[in-house]
Amino acid sequence: MTPDQPSFSLLPGAAHSPVILHVPHSARGIPAQVRAGIVLDDGALERELDHITDAHTERIAREAAELSAVAPWRFVNRLSRLVVDPERFPDEREEMRAVGMGAVYTRTTHREVLRGEDVDPEPLVARYFRPYARAMTDAVADRLAAVGRAVVIDVHSYPTEPLPYELHGGGPRPPVCLGTDSFHTPSGLLAAARKAFAAVGETGLDSPFAGTYVPLEYYGREPRVSALMVEIRRDTYMSEPGGPAGPGVSRLASALAELVDAVSG
Repeated sequence: MTPDQPSFSLLPGAAHSPVILHVPHSARGIPAQVRAGIVLDDGALERELDHITDAHTERIAREAAELSAVAPWRFVNRLSRLVVDPERFPDEREEMRAVGMGAVYTRTTHREVLRGEDVDPEPLVARYFRPYARAMTDAVADRLAAVGRAVVIDVHSYPTEPLPYELHGGGPRPPVCLGTDSFHTPSGLLAAARKAFAAVGETGLDSPFAGTYVPLEYYGREPRVSALMVEIRRDTYMSEPGGPAGPGVSRLASALAELVDAVSG
């Protein structure tokens, strides 16, 4: 990636689709100037990327889009979340700051040093976080203007066994965890997700990860923006950590496509 290339992609769907599949954590790319600020050696960094990356979720979203009767839009992060995490609050509202994992991480999944504690996050926030947030806000605004509503479906994965950084790792870890928001996740969207993913296995609610992504401009104030986080347990489709995808990918893509079609009409 060259400095003038965008760190994300908005991939168009059908003009009348309200759905945006948001894939924020699937990539491993780290620009050289960002890599210079990470204290891990190359081997340790690769191991950390194995643990922290939601591997193959971009593929699941892509295959789901191809299977959907009404193609959803896709917003895909092209950089690792070790550059910035676009889903964190960029301020004191973010609870993951307690373990060094705010918008700019200073600690690893095993609570080891990733960057020095005195790092200034602002250059990374300005270069990567804010343009991403603006683009995602614009993508939602475009769906609202075109269709009158927007449905953001966050596509994530999580490890079978809890990692030390997890603040709520002691709860259930079902094959599919659905993360919700009291304002932005209507009952119909949740019911459609439970039905769509029933073939994958048990679906749980907000454990081990809770909440879902909504651009801050709309968060808690625009009811026409609905959102749901889909967290897929990694052993359902891949070898952990960081290994190849297995046959579960196709089953998950079909389930996600069913959800997309259920909420597109």
